[in-house]
Amino acid sequence: MAYLESKPRYEILDGLRGVAAMMVVAFHLFETYSAGPTQQIINHGYLAVDFFFMLSGFVIGYAYDDRWGKMTTWDFFKRRIVRLQPMVVMGTVLGTLWLFMGDASFFGTMFTVPIWRILVIMLLGCLLIPIGPGWDIRGWSETYPLNGPCWTLMWEYLGNILYALFVHRFSNTVLTIFVALSALLTIDVALRIDTFNLLEPANYAAFTLIGGWSLTSDQLYIGITRLLYPFFMGLLLSRIGKRIKVRGGFWWCSLLIVIVLAIPCVGKQEFGWVNGLYCAVMVLAVFPVIVMMGAGSRTTDARTTAWCKFFGQISYPLYITHYPLVYMQMSWHDRNPDAPLEYSVFVSVSIFILAIGVAYACLKLYDEPVRLWLKDHWLKRK
Repeated sequence: MAYLESKPRYEILDGLRGVAAMMVVAFHLFETYSAGPTQQIINHGYLAVDFFFMLSGFVIGYAYDDRWGKMTTWDFFKRRIVRLQPMVVMGTVLGTLWLFMGDASFFGTMFTVPIWRILVIMLLGCLLIPIGPGWDIRGWSETYPLNGPCWTLMWEYLGNILYALFVHRFSNTVLTIFVALSALLTIDVALRIDTFNLLEPANYAAFTLIGGWSLTSDQLYIGITRLLYPFFMGLLLSRIGKRIKVRGGFWWCSLLIVIVLAIPCVGKQEFGWVNGLYCAVMVLAVFPVIVMMGAGSRTTDARTTAWCKFFGQISYPLYITHYPLVYMQMSWHDRNPDAPLEYSVFVSVSIFILAIGVAYACLKLYDEPVRLWLKDHWLKRK
């Protein structure tokens, strides 16, 4: 089939993805100094993942829902691989380079891991093949220990697979029922109802939506739960065409995102269900409103348009490459636990700025050229 050109983009939604990505970087940098989920600064930064999934579902529906008569399932998969996989490889390679070139003293388990095993894990990471807890080299039971955030790309791919094989055929009525059932799973995890008896009773992240990065039963349940409602709610929003037009939409939506992600743990620790309720409400109700506002509004000046374009361009590279730099911060803090506050601030701000610079360099010097080559030599090849 002939190559289908990309549709015009929702520039504000692109910009919001970048804002959320920057909040994730800040969340992870603060996490180094956190005493736990209830004490974390930018406390609900982990909800950015759920917001990313909703944006992805919306964009997938907008880009492909009306094209299934013009492309095959394999055509769809190829386009998604070209869009996502190059930066998965880059993020994994950067994580491996840091491991060999940086100071890994913070992760004592690494000193017992042979180089061949690390290289195998790097290859599996580049292919986005998850590993089980028995192969973990960092001690965190991660599916992708060389670059932690890759776990969300595993779920992103699963969302794309479900959409291409099954969900794109759903009528709006069936999709609405599917989304409603998925919402019940979100409530089940966030409020710790645990209908299926899959959640660990002593989990440190109870009454949150934290999780999804391991192949254990509870983490798999949390991961699929975090994917299903946001991703397919985004798809439903793209189909029903409901939009909210707001003047200055990008700035208002950005403010909402920052507030939602930064607000402290809600309620006292012994009444943790209140925080779970907050998480559920944000994902189930507030995020759809923000997406509708972002889709319905337009930028009205060149400066806002430029910011949206920049944020949108670096959002994915920033998200997928920043964590190896956070590993550096963790190691520095481990070596300097009594460093003055101003030193810690300087290191964290420097890494934040460096993460943006690395992301932009990866975008321009690697991601865009590689995707262009793949587009010309793979997607357009008859």
